[in-house]
Amino acid sequence: MKSPGILWALVMMAFLSSCRKDSPTDPLANIPFNPIPVVLQGPSGFPQMPIPADNPTTIEGIDLGKRLFYDSILSADFTMSCASCHLPEGNFTDNFAVSEGIDGIAGRRSSMSLLNIGFADQGLFWDGRSATLEDQALLPVEDTIEMHNTWLEVVDRLQNHDAYPELFRKAFGIERKEQITKELAAKAMAQFERSLISSGTSRYDRFFSEEIELNDEEFLGYVLFFDLDPDVPDAECGHCHNAPLFTTNQYFNNGIEAVADLESFPDKGRGVISGNNQDNGRFRVPTLRNIEFSAPYMHDGRFQTLEEVVDHYNSGGHFQINKDPLIRPLGLLDYQKEALIAFIKTLSDTTFLIDPKHQDPFE
Repeated sequence: MKSPGILWALVMMAFLSSCRKDSPTDPLANIPFNPIPVVLQGPSGFPQMPIPADNPTTIEGIDLGKRLFYDSILSADFTMSCASCHLPEGNFTDNFAVSEGIDGIAGRRSSMSLLNIGFADQGLFWDGRSATLEDQALLPVEDTIEMHNTWLEVVDRLQNHDAYPELFRKAFGIERKEQITKELAAKAMAQFERSLISSGTSRYDRFFSEEIELNDEEFLGYVLFFDLDPDVPDAECGHCHNAPLFTTNQYFNNGIEAVADLESFPDKGRGVISGNNQDNGRFRVPTLRNIEFSAPYMHDGRFQTLEEVVDHYNSGGHFQINKDPLIRPLGLLDYQKEALIAFIKTLSDTTFLIDPKHQDPFE
């Protein structure tokens, strides 16, 4: 026969167990979960943005993603965030030829603009190695040149943070802080990045919607860019940088390297990912929207100015067997090159750059 003390202990254990089953497993479960859907829409003429079925966009998801994007908690030594290489004032680049990580090691490539990145449907990074923004967001944290951290460490920091468990609850409905995962963090950052959309207030957008006229120089550049007049040279721009996104998101070799053969590129780009040597030296076409603020240019930041870029294309570049056939000597005169740049600057969207919705929430 069990003693009264033991029987009492067993009764209390059963009672406490019953209470635990009926009670919330974590105080997070008491926080309302009512995410507000957001419809992401670009300016007139923009395509519909593809949104993954398992990551619908919400106000709460964007807010969490923005905080994570700007938070140095992601890096091993708390000194670097996503925004370190993607600053609003640089059109979400860092304006360096190549970026440095937390250990002072320089990367190989220039940071790409995140403007309208949600419309990129053929891979991300210069070489297209990530298919989605959710996949892309996972990589910099564990890159030994960039943040040099582990997701195991980052998730532990987020789970034990004063604010993040509640923010993950509001965005994704978790009931315990232990349910915070790297996948949910990546989903939140992807939601924020998809919200980085042109405002529709650039001179080009206002011209397209017939609110304003371009001046004579800008209009000549427009004709050159899109080959609209048989009596005006084709600057061959609109094929790879076509409206409205001013990128096709495809991969091209634009003749910037003087190499002897396909195996001699200092950076093989897309070819490393595809395994096809015909893709060596090919890189994703960046958007020209806000390109005025994204210098320096090309995947390695070799050109400091738009004038240098236009001079390169006017020259026809260096020969390689897989160079795009549209990269050819153009014969543009100085005033035509100036007009082309004037038109490209009509794609500048300062409203986007200063939009409070995109700025650092810690400032």
